[in-house]
Amino acid sequence: MSTHSQSAKRFVADAERLAWHDRALYAVREKRDRMMATVPEWESLRRLSSELKLHTLSHLGDYLCEFERNATANGMTVHWASDAAELNETVWGLIRAHGGRRLVKSKSMLSEECGLTPYLEARGVEAVESDLGERIMQLLHLPPSHIVLPAIAVRREEVGALFERELGTEAGNSDPTYLTHAARRALRPKFLEADISMTGVNFAVASTGALAVCTNEGNADLGTSFADLHIAILGIEKVIPDMKALGVFTRLLARSGTGQAVTTYTSLYRRPAPGREIHVILVDNGRSEWLADARHRNMLKCLRCGACMNTCPVYRRSGGYSYSYFIPGPLGINLGMLRSAERHHGNVSACSLCYSCSGVCPAKIDLGEQIYEWRQQLDELGLADRTKKLMVKGMDFVMGGPHRFYGAIALGRAAGKLPRWVLENGLNPWSAPGRAMPPFAPRSFNAGWKKEERK
Repeated sequence: MSTHSQSAKRFVADAERLAWHDRALYAVREKRDRMMATVPEWESLRRLSSELKLHTLSHLGDYLCEFERNATANGMTVHWASDAAELNETVWGLIRAHGGRRLVKSKSMLSEECGLTPYLEARGVEAVESDLGERIMQLLHLPPSHIVLPAIAVRREEVGALFERELGTEAGNSDPTYLTHAARRALRPKFLEADISMTGVNFAVASTGALAVCTNEGNADLGTSFADLHIAILGIEKVIPDMKALGVFTRLLARSGTGQAVTTYTSLYRRPAPGREIHVILVDNGRSEWLADARHRNMLKCLRCGACMNTCPVYRRSGGYSYSYFIPGPLGINLGMLRSAERHHGNVSACSLCYSCSGVCPAKIDLGEQIYEWRQQLDELGLADRTKKLMVKGMDFVMGGPHRFYGAIALGRAAGKLPRWVLENGLNPWSAPGRAMPPFAPRSFNAGWKKEERK
């Protein structure tokens, strides 16, 4: 298993891409800050959001059953899936029963989590992503690199070349407006011809049995307007108590994720139109086990806004594909460890522990603190890096007494006078290509302090 730093080498090597990826995402973070400043009660909303999520998770079974009762009374059909395999099988069963083969999807990270699209395509179902960013990534045969901005790492020139190849657009034309209209023209027949529509769900309202779906492109609304069968998939943590709670979350979601006052389309699905069907699939896929983990259950509070990624200095400078889990950034580090610590522990080093992610989270999830906690757990899980353990033991010995500490400083200062090739070579991981060892200060802070005291 490769570490995050090893996987990030390709992204870091493209200095131009790294620079604009960093700038583009931090610009979204700055938009979030400006929008936050217009809401005087912002911190109160964050606190209320966190408390609502905690309350709901503490009574999750009750709210799920309430949602099922009310959704069923509204005419929806509710299914339960214990894992990814059961979700995929349930969706396939619904498609076969409906006799359809053409499915149009709006963005859903749960379908990415469960590998739903390749599962359906292997069975002859055309599963078309209708979100523009997701469609770009689908045509590139790549997963999204961000949960809200899936194509953020793709240059517009690359999109132009892709559309020229796949959609027959003008050669060399990478104007965003032109490309957007081209994508719209190509997607419109997919909407009209689809037998089935699929959406994710941002919030499932227990008191009314309604589904809240938030998009900026209207693709979910368009898909569900034409197809007779609407399949809505959601993790069990997406249930919320009532419409008042929905008001809290919708005030936070878009402001945190994209710097908008609200998503362009916030649609509520409560009952199917005459002659049509809505099937809701509630998916566990490990969430019950995560809820039982007192140290990390806070991850289930997540609204999936992506704010933690936009602010993360490591994600912004290493890209989404440097993480082993399909969700990158602080969110992905934590969720990946909950999914499989053995497979994804290489990501926990991808954190500067600046805690900026914790500071921007609209549900006040302690993202950075949990990453630190995972680092402390690595040894007990048998996953701690042996080299780092040895280094820590050496530092513990050196810093265990003043004579050893100042002796080590003297040795380091002497080593600094050696030829650079002695210090910067393949045996020293700190001197990777493009990075030089910093010179030792001519005197320690303590020596300088004592000199000032004697004045």
